[in-house]
Amino acid sequence: MKYRTIFLSDIHLGTPGCQADLLLDFLDRNQADNYYLVGDIIDAWRIRRKGFLWPQAHNDVVQALLAKAHDGAAIHLIPGNHDEFLRLYQGTHFGGIEVVHSADFTAADGKRYLVTHGDQFDSVVVNAKWLAHLGDRAYELMLWLNTRINRMRHLWGGQYWSLSKWAKHQVKQAVNFISEYENVLTAEARRGGYDGVICGHIHSAAIRDMDGIAYVNTGDWVESCTAVVELEDGRLSLIDWERTARRARHRDRARRARRSEKQLEHTT
Repeated sequence: MKYRTIFLSDIHLGTPGCQADLLLDFLDRNQADNYYLVGDIIDAWRIRRKGFLWPQAHNDVVQALLAKAHDGAAIHLIPGNHDEFLRLYQGTHFGGIEVVHSADFTAADGKRYLVTHGDQFDSVVVNAKWLAHLGDRAYELMLWLNTRINRMRHLWGGQYWSLSKWAKHQVKQAVNFISEYENVLTAEARRGGYDGVICGHIHSAAIRDMDGIAYVNTGDWVESCTAVVELEDGRLSLIDWERTARRARHRDRARRARRSEKQLEHTT
């Protein structure tokens, strides 16, 4: 597919949880004139804490983005809290990828959006960074458990299931935090005279209207594997690539099964 703009965030390169292979598949099958990398592209927290982890697939993601910039796509990188060291390089270009603090994005339909990672509106990150780091370790443990749970589910023929997503929807404090985060971000967009805000940070993909202001969260590439795309008419749409890839695998298996049945019929 060809889009006007693609928004990606929370890739967390440098961590075991990064779904780099799925992201590479997405980048290979989808093109755009403009890309916004909305924070936490590299996870410097994890690298500092546990040492350098950089599989070939993570390097391939960087190379894929650089190749798109080389081919003429405009790519803007907005650092998040996990790659905040990049904020020191605001205004710098790396292989055609421009580092910016935030962005003022105008869609094809004339609507203006504030594009920001969103961590500066998270009171825990701003006022209690130690607690944010503690939460990050708990999240890492949850992802570790999630991998083992899904291995067992796969043996039983079950589909992928996200432990952290389930926990977010079950724990009242997490639900309240997400709701408050959405309210704060849309209030900031309203103060700035924007029609909406495009953000990341909380790994909870969404596109919804908040009293006339569009709240758009790109999600992540650790659990949900989601992206936001701008269509040619300016509309924004959320793509769940993990679900898309799963459906494609099911279609491929069904085709192979039908082909095998036809071959069997022909031989008999």
